[in-house]
Amino acid sequence: MKKNFSDKNSALSWILLIILSVIWGSSFILIKRGLELFSPLEVGSLRIFFAFIILLPFAISRLKYITKANWKIFAFTGLVSNLIPSILFALAQTKIDSSLTGILNALTPLFTVIIAVNFFKYKINFRQISGIVIGLAGTVLLSFINSSGGLGNLNSYLWLIVLATICYALNLNFLKYSLSGIDSLTITSVALFFSGPVSLMLMPFTDFFSEISFSYEYLFALFCIALLGIFGTAIALILYTRLIMISSTLFSSSVTYLVPIVAVIWGYLDDEQLFPLHFAGMALILVGIYFINKSEKL
Repeated sequence: MKKNFSDKNSALSWILLIILSVIWGSSFILIKRGLELFSPLEVGSLRIFFAFIILLPFAISRLKYITKANWKIFAFTGLVSNLIPSILFALAQTKIDSSLTGILNALTPLFTVIIAVNFFKYKINFRQISGIVIGLAGTVLLSFINSSGGLGNLNSYLWLIVLATICYALNLNFLKYSLSGIDSLTITSVALFFSGPVSLMLMPFTDFFSEISFSYEYLFALFCIALLGIFGTAIALILYTRLIMISSTLFSSSVTYLVPIVAVIWGYLDDEQLFPLHFAGMALILVGIYFINKSEKL
């Protein structure tokens, strides 16, 4: 009986992994479309607000079941793992192509291990240490590639994505070790219950309300952000939280193996250009993640 349950969990884990890869791999091109008419703060805030609205009924019905001890964790998840990364990714994509952003998103497993070792007593082996070093080397390489494909000055916007992946890694560990007994819909909806109102409060600091338009271009950009919020945040977070609960933290974070592939495909279709050094950096990151995950059991 236990074996059958394990087999079902394993199959479901892989299904969720593939679905999430497609959703999140497509998120970067949606951010790019949103940025054509909206500022990074507007894109990030609207993304979370749309997700908040969609899941608000579920959050309200579940608030009474949340203990006082968990309120801070839900607030942390909503702000640090949802709102802040959404803004950071949008800001980074004002200077970085969507395909490269998707590649750098693959750093999440690397920081997942670093945080687990330092805060959750996760034991690390030599292979995983090697993976961390290799992955960081790939990140450093990518940060020095210029617009012509050679090595140049440091692109500081790249480190906004690094900070966003650290936020994701923090949340992944907290979910696994602090909220393991709570279902994925509750975790996602209640977390957004905290970040949604904050995202709305940020809008007066932008030109959103003074620039509302009914032109095709405006509505299309807004539609892309709505898709980003509903699928890339609300639905994806429910699926991802479920994946975390039925598998290991490292297997869950390995969704970033496939996200870059989807992001690069979208970038290619949108005429973005990647040079050999970009692929070298991506290869180093993925090899690093491979070493990190290799000894981890599902």
